[in-house]
Amino acid sequence: MSVVASPAVRFNSKAILIGGVAAGVIDLLHACILFGWDIPLAIAAGVLGKPAFQGGTGTYALGVLLHFFIALSAATIYYAASRRLPFLASNWLVCGLFFGMAVELTMRLVVLPLSALHARGPYKLDDLLRGLLFHMVLVGLPIAYSTRLFARPSTNP
Repeated sequence: MSVVASPAVRFNSKAILIGGVAAGVIDLLHACILFGWDIPLAIAAGVLGKPAFQGGTGTYALGVLLHFFIALSAATIYYAASRRLPFLASNWLVCGLFFGMAVELTMRLVVLPLSALHARGPYKLDDLLRGLLFHMVLVGLPIAYSTRLFARPSTNP
């Protein structure tokens, strides 16, 4: 007896890869332009702690790799959810904006406090709103659009 994977668990690597890489590149460039080109060191500090800020090329590369791991993970989550909830692909614009908000809030309220930096609030309202807006547009939309563009329609009943 052969086992056939249901459409809900099949992954479209093109949708995930293009959405994740596009969101990762756009977000990282935006962060580097806004906060300086040492942002990958801050990302690496999430794993290594404050000594990462004195790190060299290896630490910088680790930060870039971690950033893309997070972006590709977000794209995988959105794609997988779209297989069960087809409206995520068909209404990609609105859903992508909300997904970008979810990514920002997850990073700010879960990932950063649990990181080696233990970054916690209180957050300034304008910083929070800016982070939400940027992640809605720069992360949520590329991932959602890529899912819409490259993912085959789900055939779930």
